[in-house]
Amino acid sequence: MRILSGIQPTGDKHLGNYLGAIRRWVEQQDEADCFYPIVDLHAITMPQEPAELRESTLNLAALLIACGIDPDRSTLFVQSHVPEHPRLTWVLECMTPYGDLRRMPQYREKSARDQGFGVGLLTYPVLQAADILLYQADLVPVGEDQRQHLELARDVAQRFNNRFGETFTVPEGTYPEVGAKVMDLQEPTSRMSTSAESDAGVLRLLDPPDVIRRKLRSAVTDSGKDVVRSPEKPGVTNLIEILSAATGDAPEAIETRYDGRGYGGFKTDVAEALVDLFTPIQTRFAELRDDPAELRAILAKGAAKAHAVASSTLERAYANVGFVSP
Repeated sequence: MRILSGIQPTGDKHLGNYLGAIRRWVEQQDEADCFYPIVDLHAITMPQEPAELRESTLNLAALLIACGIDPDRSTLFVQSHVPEHPRLTWVLECMTPYGDLRRMPQYREKSARDQGFGVGLLTYPVLQAADILLYQADLVPVGEDQRQHLELARDVAQRFNNRFGETFTVPEGTYPEVGAKVMDLQEPTSRMSTSAESDAGVLRLLDPPDVIRRKLRSAVTDSGKDVVRSPEKPGVTNLIEILSAATGDAPEAIETRYDGRGYGGFKTDVAEALVDLFTPIQTRFAELRDDPAELRAILAKGAAKAHAVASSTLERAYANVGFVSP
């Protein structure tokens, strides 16, 4: 079984990214052959500062390793280090209907806001399909916002296979469980996001302990003092779910433990649980960033492993299309 999950290097990664994706990727390493590309080619569909993109790509690589992605058990690499990605994309673009791409939700939303967008905003779902198909991925974990993109990848694979013979594995999607969300500490009815108006509601994985404690102290709770989950208490519900995820304690046990104790000590304990969760990640991250040669060597090793698989797939696709081999 092969699993592929890509992640963009832009934006500071937060608790929602960790609980919703990264921690699951760590667990999957014992279940499947996992490929984890840092998709920097996707990042430039929107304007980026070159120095910032370079720094954020290396930061993300270090962070993923610090969170538990083992380069010896998984294939961690930077997308732009494997030239087969754009090479397969061109072939797939030539057999992807324009109308299919115009219907993609991200394209509709972003193009409506800015008419000066680049063509990559329209075509990047085909690059995403190439990312998946190059590695013959069986499973692709995606959020609901990416469901249509995965369906496009499936359609592209089936269309290619029907026309040129069996070439690509048709991937299946896996979707997060309902309710597997981390909400903003200041706006607990909205998901935690680095694009939030207030930084106070976002718990970044590299936030220092004093910052984490300050954000938890100011986290929105609700009327009353009962530490219970309820639709009428989204703030407290969110904190209970965060504490449960950080410690492994069942939400019901947390509600019993804090029954009648109010919010003060509860919020302090949530903060300390997150400090305990983040500290070893931050320590390992700092070690990796202090040794750029080691980090680049790890990424080079991952790119070599990825290239070995991707080049074989691309060679087969090129041959089936009818290109003359060099």
